[in-house]
Amino acid sequence: MLMSERRIGRPLLAVTGALEAATGLGLLLAPSVVVELLLGAALGTPAGTTLGRVTGIALLALGVACWLARDEASPEAKGLVTALLLYNVGVVAVLVVAWAGLRPVGLAFWPAVLAHAGLTGWCVVCLAMRA
Repeated sequence: MLMSERRIGRPLLAVTGALEAATGLGLLLAPSVVVELLLGAALGTPAGTTLGRVTGIALLALGVACWLARDEASPEAKGLVTALLLYNVGVVAVLVVAWAGLRPVGLAFWPAVLAHAGLTGWCVVCLAMRA
């Protein structure tokens, strides 16, 4: 692979790794606080808190995977960026549908939507440049 091809996904994977790992740690340690910031509502039940923590572990794992793959130019790294594209499109869709129906808006709601929309575009650019 050319050096320029190696660098295309590096910033994306580094930024995603840091953001998702931080969000995952937040959900793992204080799920109610993160949900309150995002949706403006408390989790409310022990089951909701448990699910928030499981989600936190998943996001932490995603963040670590992105961080560790940031220097790779392999088919696996391209696969990770493709999975991130699906993840970011899904997050935007779920949040916008929730907003349209329930209007759950916390302080971090729109920044999260915009961040995931931006990351979606960044994934598309990275994949197009690697094609």
